[in-house]
Order: sequence, then C-alpha cells, then structure tokens
Amino acid sequence: MQNIYTVKRCKLLLATAGALLCGTFARAQSVQLPYQYQFYQKFNADVYSTSNNIHTAFKPLLIDSSLTARYDSLMNYGADSNRHGWVYRKLFREHLFDVRKADYTFYADYLPDLTIGRDFKSKESTWLNTRGFQIGGTIGTKFSFYTSGFENQGRFAPYIDDYVRTTRMIPGQAYDRKGGIEQTKDWSYVTAVISYTPIKQLNFTLGQDKNFIGDGYRSMLLSDYATNYPFFRTTLTLGPIQYTAMWAHMQDRQAPKFDTFGDSRRKWAAFHYIDWTISNRASLGFFNAYIASEADDEGNRRGFDVNFINPVFFASSLGPSGMPGNSISGFNGKYKFLNKHAIYGQLVLDRVKGREGKAINSTAWQVGVRGADLFGVRNLNYLAEYNTAQPYTYIGAQRMSGYTAFSEPLAHPFGANFRETLGILNYSAGRFDLQGKMIYAKYGLDEAGTLDNYGKNILRGFNGDAIPGTSTGQGISTSLKYAEATVGFIINPRYNLKFEVGGILRQQTNRLGTSNTTLLTVGLRSTFRNLYSDF
Repeated sequence: MQNIYTVKRCKLLLATAGALLCGTFARAQSVQLPYQYQFYQKFNADVYSTSNNIHTAFKPLLIDSSLTARYDSLMNYGADSNRHGWVYRKLFREHLFDVRKADYTFYADYLPDLTIGRDFKSKESTWLNTRGFQIGGTIGTKFSFYTSGFENQGRFAPYIDDYVRTTRMIPGQAYDRKGGIEQTKDWSYVTAVISYTPIKQLNFTLGQDKNFIGDGYRSMLLSDYATNYPFFRTTLTLGPIQYTAMWAHMQDRQAPKFDTFGDSRRKWAAFHYIDWTISNRASLGFFNAYIASEADDEGNRRGFDVNFINPVFFASSLGPSGMPGNSISGFNGKYKFLNKHAIYGQLVLDRVKGREGKAINSTAWQVGVRGADLFGVRNLNYLAEYNTAQPYTYIGAQRMSGYTAFSEPLAHPFGANFRETLGILNYSAGRFDLQGKMIYAKYGLDEAGTLDNYGKNILRGFNGDAIPGTSTGQGISTSLKYAEATVGFIINPRYNLKFEVGGILRQQTNRLGTSNTTLLTVGLRSTFRNLYSDF
C-alpha cells in the first residue's frame, strides 16, 4: 500500500508540474544539484572557497553561477570534437533521450543498479536487481522538474537483513513488500520534484524526496537517511540571510492503529532554518522542527495546530490536551579556516516531554573538519567527524511524535544514545572515483524481553517514568567498527553510470556476542542517490 500511495502522490505532483510548467517562461535558476555525498565532493573546491559566500547547509543545492562551470565540466567529461555513432554517444556521453531547445530542455534515462556480492563470514551471497528511470527538464529558467522510479529485488548481508526484519524497511528506500520475513526483499519507490523560482531571491519546491541540513557526512538536524516523504519547501534569500520553511507529511506502518487509520499512521512535520553567511569564511544557522501525529494511539484526532503555519522560530505548543507534539531546536555553523578547508558543527536542544508531564533535557552535537585538494592534490577530499546524542534525544511522548519517518530516524541513523567517530577520503582522477570510509561507534542497546528503555530506539514513546538514567551509552554497551572502500569507473557522467567494486568490513560487539561481516561486491551502478549501509 505504501507504494500505491507513493505512486498516487507522485502522479499528483507531476500533474501539478504539468499545469505549472505550461504557464510561463522566465529567467531565474531553479535546477537542483542532486544530493549524493561522493558526487558533492567534486564541488568542494568551489563550495568551500574563501572567494565566495554561498549558502551550503541546506541540500540539495540549487545550481547557481558559482557551481555552473564545475557542473558542466563534470557532465561533459570525455566530450571531444570527433563524430561518434548514436550508440557510443548514448553509452558514454549523453542522456538516452536529450532535447535541448532555447526555451525548454528534456532528458530521460534508464537507471540500472545490478550488483552481486559475497559475505565471506556468513558464507552467503548477496545481490541487487534494480531497474529504474529518471526524467527531468526545464521550461524557461524559472521551472524545473524531475522524477525517478525504482523497482527492486535483492538479498543483503545478515546485519542489513536483521534491520529489515525489525523495521520492515529497506534502509532509506521503502517498505519491504514481504514484511522483512523472507530472505529475498522486494520494494519500489519514486521521487518527484518541481521547482519554481519566480525571482532570483525566491524558490518554491514541491516534491516527494529527501532533504539534508549541514556540512558533514551525517546530520544531527535533518538527514537524507529516512525514506522519501512528500513536502513543500520555500526558500527566501536576501543577501547574507537565507530563510527556508518546509512542511512535510510522513507515515509509520508499524505504529499502533485502529480501523480508521488504514494500514499506516500519519503525522505532520514543519521545519524552519535560517542561514546567515557572516562573511566569506563564516556562517551560522538556526533550526527548528515540530512533529505531531494526526491522531493519538486511541484514535483521537488532533485539532488544528497553528505551529504548522507559524513562520516564527522556536515556536512550539503542547497542542490538544494529552496529545503533545515534539519540538526540536538546533544550530549549525561552519568556518573556512583556510581556502577550501572548513570546520563545522551542529547542536541539537531537545526537551523531551512525556505523557505524564515529566520531562528531561537532552542534547546532540557534531563537530568536524573537511576540505578539498588535500596536500595540493587536486580532487583529493577529506572529512573527519564526531557525532553524539544523549539518550532519549528526538523521542516523542508517543511513537508517532518521534523524529522519524516510516520507522527510520530523520537525523542520525543510530537514533540516540551513541558516540561516533568517522573519517572519509575520496579521490577523482579522470573517470575513476575512489572512496574510503572508517567508522568507530559506541552505543547502548535495550535489553530484549524487558520494558526498560535506555534511550537509543527513538520509536519508543517516552513516559518519563523509571528511566534507567541519562548517561550516553547506557544499556547493553555495544561497539561498532566499520570500514568501506569503493572503486568506480564512470561510464556515463550524465546519470553516473559506473562499474564499481566495493568492500565492507563490519564488526559489532557486546556481551551477547560478536557479529562480523566481510562483504565484497561488484556491479553496474547508476543514479545520484545515497544508499546507506554504514550502521
């Protein structure tokens, strides 16, 4: 049913897009730069240059004059003056369908993601069979549109299989049609986005997609880890100040429900973010999110809440009696201490209120450093980052007011009650992309078969009674060691078609035992999207 609802929403978005796109032409930029971590690293030298002061926190970015030259050079890599046949051009240089006229553009591609692998610890084979498409274009320079869809079947390493069995979600993608109980998973999902920029300073975006706030690999404010959700976003830029307001509609298939709920419970989310570029080197952002369910666990519908249309920062209320919402506030900042190099950080402030009126204060924060052209080597990028969240951060009084979408965290994949240190190096040379990643984390798990809530699982409602404590790492003390490396050869830069070899080493250890993964994969991959397995 999730996929039926998703397709219906995207048809509505595309119909709306058609109506809007037929209306007018203009001259302002509205094309999004698709957010995929490794792809974005190719823009680091421009984004973190001390010669500009562009707003970098809210992603996807819009392709403006500061990014156009680099984007065009990446998309046209390998182009030459020689005449080539149709097959050569479509395979190595162009979109499958590509129309470029003075007043509109249109493109379409087939997106395969076909991999096979072997986990040498469990002695199990893995595979992924994805058939996808993308369609996009512009009309004038005010409107852009984009949609993609993916039909998938696959088998995963045991630790991901356990995740799907617990959440019934393929990480960051969609609900498993087989409910997570069969070894072969089956799922599909779509994205759809239309963007309208009536004037240079103002943009409206309607879509079903993901959003990300921050300059790090992870985000403690809003990340792209959870599955796609429908949203409406408006962005106003006035000199050094950029204000973004976004409203979203989210679901949870596993929350307690009555007949009136159908097969999914639903909730609303409102996000506000103000980004201030203090100078070419420094920026500071202010964040606020408000989450509330359509109804409580007993089926009582929520009344109208002004917070969902309130543009004022840090506004929150309890809403109707006995049905509190969940308000989260935070800060984001960066400082370019050298040209192409920056330190960055985030802070989350969350006052967790339970159903009985009891409350605790919890925090999460991030600090990191990143840069481009390390040691003077062009396209050698690095990132080092530390993330931590106290127990019960992001938790709501009830499951549906938690900071989640479709049973997955909207911020860090670990939820709360953890500490994490990670480092990433990536390098691009010609058609080759190389990336290495290492993660070490410690977190506390809940005891199976007990009602104790140690604060990591943010899907569990908080009632404020008899909590074990607020020490980060409480519960079953668990350590995670994770290393991943990929080598890719880009076949067609237009839709990131590449041949890729990858490897994962993972070890999770606690007093209950040790789980090891040694996974090697090889395949033909495409698209600009983040698929996370580093948890």
